[in-house]
Amino acid sequence: MEEIILEAEIREGRGRAKAKDLRETGFLPAVVYFHGQEASSVTVSRGALLKLVHQHHLENVIINLKIKSGDKTTVKPCLVKEIQYDPVSEDIIHVDFSEISLTESIKVNVPVQVKGEAVGVKQDGGSLEYLMWEIEVECLPTNIPQEITVDIAALKIGDAVHIKDIAFPDKVVPVNEPETVVLHVVAPMKEEAPAEGEEGEAAAEPEVIKEKKEVPGEGAPSPEAKDKAK
Repeated sequence: MEEIILEAEIREGRGRAKAKDLRETGFLPAVVYFHGQEASSVTVSRGALLKLVHQHHLENVIINLKIKSGDKTTVKPCLVKEIQYDPVSEDIIHVDFSEISLTESIKVNVPVQVKGEAVGVKQDGGSLEYLMWEIEVECLPTNIPQEITVDIAALKIGDAVHIKDIAFPDKVVPVNEPETVVLHVVAPMKEEAPAEGEEGEAAAEPEVIKEKKEVPGEGAPSPEAKDKAK
């Protein structure tokens, strides 16, 4: 497994003003939660963290956090517990790390990666639908897989891949029930026929019959005819 090191330094002072000052100088406020110990406030390089975010799925990557406090430096194996983003700019504003033991099993979410193209999609025009983008597994931190690969080439329309159908790496145990569906191939959607009466509505509208105006000589007698009758 690749060794990932992220340098951190004990942070003095808290509050929004302090955090803002940190971010303006290229650093991020962070908190490290330890086993049975009080959490520590630290700072990490924003650039270094962004590089890790772009290169790894941080939920299941062990980060060796190199924490400096004065002249003393300690290295703690950690997982990223949470990354907080600004709701407007979407920039990272805070990070939570959680210390782990390399000899104790943990539960993590691992992304699903498909292999091949389903025959039901390629030949029959169906669609591949994910019911789970990640699978929760339990294993030692050193055995966490980067992804769970699922071969979908043989899937036809109506076929599905369940947890029990997947070959997990050695010493990696899925947490979900065996019958849980991860993804399936569904039939193409049919175009709905227009509702009866929608087509040709304009042609089917009854002709409006206007009231016929009386024309002299047709129906009612003309003024001249009335005078002669007198």
